[in-house]
Amino acid sequence: MARNMQPILKRCRTLGISPSVMGIDKSSNRNPKPNKRKQSEYGRQLTEKQKVKFIYGMLEKQFARYYEMATKMPGITGENLLQILESRLDNVVFRLGLANTRRESRQFVNHGHVLVNGKRVDIPSYRVKVGDVITIKEKLLSTDRMKEVIEANSSRAVPKWLDMDKNTATGKVIAMAEREDIDFEVEEHLIVELYSR
Repeated sequence: MARNMQPILKRCRTLGISPSVMGIDKSSNRNPKPNKRKQSEYGRQLTEKQKVKFIYGMLEKQFARYYEMATKMPGITGENLLQILESRLDNVVFRLGLANTRRESRQFVNHGHVLVNGKRVDIPSYRVKVGDVITIKEKLLSTDRMKEVIEANSSRAVPKWLDMDKNTATGKVIAMAEREDIDFEVEEHLIVELYSR
């Protein structure tokens, strides 16, 4: 399976993203030189797409497929796309605070540590639905490592479309994500314009 192995901090700096969006609480020591060149409209569109792809950890083929799905849904295409991305299981595990980073949440899912409605799901792109209950396997939950993760993320705000019981480390999807629930700055209309070319 293809994976993005780029250093996270370097990529965050290039795309102008805060590392906290990826679940990382440190920043690069380097002082980037200000870019004096004016970016073209196409350049802005491409950067925005690369930013969203990087945050959710996916490659072009899958991202383009999500865009196609978003165009067929009722409503605004850009917002539909963000809703689809937010509903991915790996993202939900991260947003619930059951993993320190988005990459770690994907690894938890890949290794079969995540249960949806009591059944093991090992596909990071699995899309959750309203009413789904997300838990971590008892075996992993009882480890010191997992206890540290949950403790470290206990103060992280859980978006209003998710409900989290910190005592049992159980999350529930109570609604689908709205535009204002996105935890980073994004101009999704630029992505739509890019694909509409």
